[in-house]
Amino acid sequence: MRDNIILKCTECGDENYIYTKNKRKHPERFETMKYCPRLKKKTLHREKK
Repeated sequence: MRDNIILKCTECGDENYIYTKNKRKHPERFETMKYCPRLKKKTLHREKK
């Protein structure tokens, strides 16, 4: 029931994190502020399509 999702940085485009989420309960795109190692700062990361 839980699917793996990849979080992608909105500023540099790197795919940095892998999460799991229940797509039945939360069908909308997941987004959170996470650390981007390339930019060396916290940036917005969004669920990849």
